[in-house]
Amino acid sequence: MTDPADRIEARIAADGRGTVTVAGRSEELAGWEPEVTKRVIVARLVDLAHERGRPVDLELDSEVGGAEVLRVHPSGVVEPLTEATPRSPAADAAAPTPARRAPTVQDLLTARPAAPEPPATQGWRGRVARATGLRLSPGAAEVRHRAAIQQVRRSFSAPRTVVVINPKGGAQKTTATLLLAATYGVHRGGYVLAWDNNETRGTLGWRAGSTSHNRTAVDLLTDLNRFGDTGLQRVGDLDRYVRDQADSQFDVLASDEDAAASSTIDDLAFRRLHATLARFYRVIVVDTGNNMRASNWTAAVDTADQLVIVSTEREDTAASAAWLIDGLREKGHERKVQNAVTVLAAPALNSDPALAKRLHAHFDQLTRSVLHVPYDPALVGGGPIEFAALAPTTREAWLQVAASVAEGM
Repeated sequence: MTDPADRIEARIAADGRGTVTVAGRSEELAGWEPEVTKRVIVARLVDLAHERGRPVDLELDSEVGGAEVLRVHPSGVVEPLTEATPRSPAADAAAPTPARRAPTVQDLLTARPAAPEPPATQGWRGRVARATGLRLSPGAAEVRHRAAIQQVRRSFSAPRTVVVINPKGGAQKTTATLLLAATYGVHRGGYVLAWDNNETRGTLGWRAGSTSHNRTAVDLLTDLNRFGDTGLQRVGDLDRYVRDQADSQFDVLASDEDAAASSTIDDLAFRRLHATLARFYRVIVVDTGNNMRASNWTAAVDTADQLVIVSTEREDTAASAAWLIDGLREKGHERKVQNAVTVLAAPALNSDPALAKRLHAHFDQLTRSVLHVPYDPALVGGGPIEFAALAPTTREAWLQVAASVAEGM
């Protein structure tokens, strides 16, 4: 028997949010669906059991799977102590018995057992597995990492557009646009575009990798008739306008970089460009300017399948994001705000945890999720961003952001 002090309570909501309480202290562990959250919780308890050197008992109450008690061993073995009790047994009993039918080939394929989960590759479990050949189950961090990749790779029924916004300069909109596009490109294998939708000049093209040309959205707009229904039809036909980020498997469409030019992108131009680009790319991540009243800015928000509100963990930048949300709600975009993802970026190595907590609490009441990304010296210089040069913790944080964004699409 285990010590009663080792009993742990966990709750999983239908939307995948979970809470684990150990010795009166609660911790939130969220997956993308209840079953993933359960795996994250179990993996967290395997680590705890390993630390204590003995099994721990888990009292789990899931809105989807019902209530059950599990014994989690340090080896990763999960032993059911009770059978799961459905929340509505009376409703289940009253449900009519489906008519018997002949099984189809789809039934046969669906009945195949799921592939076994790959062994741990990260942390102490990965090191032990490589050294001994044992198949150790992954820890909580690796389970969450794998679930995020699965979410990023999910299929969409149509092209999806992500719009990154904050009307204040220096809020890391361009950084967020490039890192989201790179994350989708690396894990989805291409057909991803990062687009600088600044009405005049933005910096997305400058922060992307080198290219063999300097053509921009204005040049593509000029030649857009070539991409009509009877015109050019392959993504390769866009190569003379977009800038290939080969290592990260995404393209960049820069805004106008001619200091002497007087041309601008308005709402009609944005919609025409978007209609064409959506024929070639599965995910389009749009960087925006600082003018909420610009017609191409409002057109981007109108087109967005998912808004990403980005801010550094600073009073002024966060106030700008909060003001933006107020304005969007007043203009009828409340549903898009509620489904939005807020990204709070640490502005320095030693940021203010009290401020970060206060900002999180504010935006958590307004948007679907709030995620924090760490400070990374590789992003400070203002030069081209190399995704592979970022710290592993930075890439992981942006993977979790990309997964949360994909969940909303």
